[in-house]
Amino acid sequence: MNQFEYPRPQLVRDHWISLNGPWRFMYDDERRCQMPTCVDGWTHEIVVPFAPETKASGIGDTGFHSVCWYQRDFTLQPGSGRTILHFGAIDYSARVWVNDHLVAEHEGGHTPIHADITAVMNGNGAQVVTVMVEDDPHDLAKPRGKQDWLLEPHSIWYPRTTGIWQPVWLEQVASTYINVLRWTPIFETYEIGCEVFVIGEIEEDLFVEVKIWHGDELLADDHYKLLGHEANRKIALSDPGIDDSRNELLWSPERPTLLEAELTLYHGNKVLDRVTSYTAMRSVAINRDRFMLNGRAYPLRLVLDQGYWPDSLMTAPSDAALRRDVELAKAMGFNGVRKHQKIEDPRYLYWADKLGLLVWEEMPSPYRFSPKAISRIVKEWTEALERDFSHPCVIVWVPFNESWGVPNLTLTQAHRNAVEALYHLTRTLDATRPVIGNDGWEASATDILGIHDYDCDPDRLAARYAVSDPVRTLFDQRRPGGRILTLDGFPHRGQPIVLTEFGGIAFDPQISGTATWGYSRAHTAESFLELYRDLLFAVNNTFMFSGFCYTQFADTFQEANGLLCADRTPKVPLEQIYAATRAVKFLHTGEGPGPGGA
Repeated sequence: MNQFEYPRPQLVRDHWISLNGPWRFMYDDERRCQMPTCVDGWTHEIVVPFAPETKASGIGDTGFHSVCWYQRDFTLQPGSGRTILHFGAIDYSARVWVNDHLVAEHEGGHTPIHADITAVMNGNGAQVVTVMVEDDPHDLAKPRGKQDWLLEPHSIWYPRTTGIWQPVWLEQVASTYINVLRWTPIFETYEIGCEVFVIGEIEEDLFVEVKIWHGDELLADDHYKLLGHEANRKIALSDPGIDDSRNELLWSPERPTLLEAELTLYHGNKVLDRVTSYTAMRSVAINRDRFMLNGRAYPLRLVLDQGYWPDSLMTAPSDAALRRDVELAKAMGFNGVRKHQKIEDPRYLYWADKLGLLVWEEMPSPYRFSPKAISRIVKEWTEALERDFSHPCVIVWVPFNESWGVPNLTLTQAHRNAVEALYHLTRTLDATRPVIGNDGWEASATDILGIHDYDCDPDRLAARYAVSDPVRTLFDQRRPGGRILTLDGFPHRGQPIVLTEFGGIAFDPQISGTATWGYSRAHTAESFLELYRDLLFAVNNTFMFSGFCYTQFADTFQEANGLLCADRTPKVPLEQIYAATRAVKFLHTGEGPGPGGA
């Protein structure tokens, strides 16, 4: 990953150092070492940020390993301020030392770690960072997403990811600096909420200057005094008046307008810190049975995206690959993705923000219920919400999927309590976005009712959801996926209904669809496209749905049910996929938009 691609795109500083690249590495399955001083047998060199299971790491060991160690040298002279060490994500539990001093401990495989290493740096500039990772491959009570607990990937689960899998970097800041920045668009009053949190030694006479631009036009130039290292203000933008659905300041997939920002922290007249950022004006809401974007009913056309690559697993091979995935989703006619069982790299969210793609963010599941498992989910999910709160592309939060980790929702009160608690916690931490408590079936507390139904008969699928009395016919009598759609005590209250998983047609053009796995099968490109077209036409024309999410974006290991091959090669021409996704019948006669259309 190019060192010039800043890993935290909404709080950017000019001066930083990438620590990606070669590190010393060893496995410690016998748990011989607890401190860096006892590590004396570095057996491998690994390319960070790629996990040791990946070919891209230079190791490619997919066996069971519960403990591993990393180490590398770097040169950095101590400055007059603070030096902060960042890890994008380490799976699963990590301890970090610098110059043999413990500087950080963290549990959770999908959220960031940072440490102030100023006090432990060597004055001669030569520094050593060491990381110990514990990741029990058999622990089903930790949030692990699609990582398989068996030696070989099976069914819908994939190879494991151990250790560092997102970028590592350093930055030197002043003794007092901006630590957290949160943006909240307030569509009703045309304001941008700006929360600035500062950390450091200086307590008095701190001010922050906030500038916001739309292109070359300066929209705001405000100065706020910090109280207790915090500033929380609303920045008023010019009221656009009528017809604001077309207003040039609004962000949408069709017109992803970003507002550039610069924040400068002052102590009196002295500049302490300066960061660049961005935000957007947009709103997401629920109005009766429709999903609303910027105050208008908006049909959701999503695709399920696992976020894996053949040679690098959960880590993108490059920043360009992340951008290309966003571009491909749009080129296939989708306006959003449901990122499945993965907290995605912030650089993906940056490209979704910039290019215009909606994102449903979903917590990776454990597969065993216990108080420890729920405590782990709460901690990591809270960190994910904090990290990604300000991204305009993120429009829905999903704490649970298909009752994974809470398998007895119909019988066990504690399992129901967990879903309801995570729903209300999420709504408390972010009141601006809809939340799906448990996607797929057995819904309780939820703002959107998600249904998973892999029936690949288009006529049968259309008939199932073309019912005059959905409350009685669909929710009480029919069970897509073999599960009840709502739990007792939680009847459908008119929330939007979204078909959040369907399709899953397996077709591998390299082997003519005769092997690999999917929910149904096509053996030729022609039959694959025909079935996809018929399914999408049925779903697009079912008024009950406020949207859909097709399974899936790309082939992922043994699953050959992608619209793209694992290397992102389209299985049929992109313009044909686009036409089918949007139910456009006359693409070649000039009627209907092409891949760049609305």
